[in-house]
Amino acid sequence: MARDLSYLATCPIAVLGAGAVGKTSAADCKLAGREVRLYSRSKKSLAYLDKTGILLDGIQRNLYGFERSGRAHLDMYTNNMAEAVKGAKLILMSIPALAHEDYLKALVPCLEDGMVIHTFTDNYASLLLRKYMREMGCTKDIIIGGWSSAPYGTRVEKVQGFWTNHVGIKYRAISLRGACLPMKDIDDFMESAKYLPCMDSVTKGDGPTRGDTMMDIGFSNVNPVIHVPASLLGVSSMENWSLVYGNEPDSYSMYSHGLCPSICRVQYQFYQEECAIAKAMGIESPFYSYEMFFSRRSILTQEYMGLDENGKDNVVFPLDKPCDEGNTGPNSIDHRYITEDIPVGCKIYHDLGVKFGVPTPIIDSMIILGGAMHEKSFFENTKYNLDYLGIGHMDKDQLLDYMRNGNYVEKK
Repeated sequence: MARDLSYLATCPIAVLGAGAVGKTSAADCKLAGREVRLYSRSKKSLAYLDKTGILLDGIQRNLYGFERSGRAHLDMYTNNMAEAVKGAKLILMSIPALAHEDYLKALVPCLEDGMVIHTFTDNYASLLLRKYMREMGCTKDIIIGGWSSAPYGTRVEKVQGFWTNHVGIKYRAISLRGACLPMKDIDDFMESAKYLPCMDSVTKGDGPTRGDTMMDIGFSNVNPVIHVPASLLGVSSMENWSLVYGNEPDSYSMYSHGLCPSICRVQYQFYQEECAIAKAMGIESPFYSYEMFFSRRSILTQEYMGLDENGKDNVVFPLDKPCDEGNTGPNSIDHRYITEDIPVGCKIYHDLGVKFGVPTPIIDSMIILGGAMHEKSFFENTKYNLDYLGIGHMDKDQLLDYMRNGNYVEKK
């Protein structure tokens, strides 16, 4: 039976994480008239917000022209998790995956019945939250889910190295793929998205797409397949961007300046390995045709500009022409495109490939190359593996039953 979620229309919204997506989501929800609280464990990321608020603007490109801009003064800025989430039945989390553990362990004691958790981008946060709830004895009746991406491509403006409280949206998604753990809550999870103003361009666009379990959402995250090959194989362009070519350091864009046909072919083969793993696991995953990878925005364009009646991208940015459509970054090998998308995204793909008997030579080569550039092994220097997510001991049927019905089998 579907839950009555009407209370989500007026409840406070707590946004956890004050990076680009966190600040943008918080400002977006506030400009839509909601009560919004912003939490960060970092005092620096909340600095001056009580005086400046958050200025939200930007191109906001999307197929249907949805736009919302303005200066948002939130109802609360805090480093106190309990203060942020008390009575806030909608919880949005948008932080780097490597910070999930700290945030989630602090969140569990503050959970209340009726809360709905949305994570942008999920990156296995939903599995970790359920794991910590089990470990900490929390039995609150909540809905936990996440999305394949964030509702925007957005950046915080930097002035001579100083981070301002101005966020600029490059594009707004018109469709995102989401799921929840367990999937028996999916109707309610999808319904709850209608109460999130930061999802308005999606719910008023082509609408959200239901993924096939949270494992599907791991494969639906386009960051590893786009970011990793383009960042690693285009590293000379990035490192020479200012030192040799004389450009402004922060103006480099992996999309605009790094992509080329050879890298796109590697991205497609990376994607094929993902598909093979998903098939072996018995779950669905998104479909992208070969030609969709050969654009300066790669397979990301359809997220905000959609597909035509033949299932092809409405907009393609040719690889043989200049383009300033892409977000900037990375500006060093210490960027999250490498330090997060390899030890989290690529590593979990590798481990799933090993578990389900699927070779992953392209994905493995990315892990090796990224590690070599950092003079370490990303196979070993990461906490991310299937046991860390709480699923390493399960066979295929047990894993699918847990994902779909919530029946967790303890490790013997």
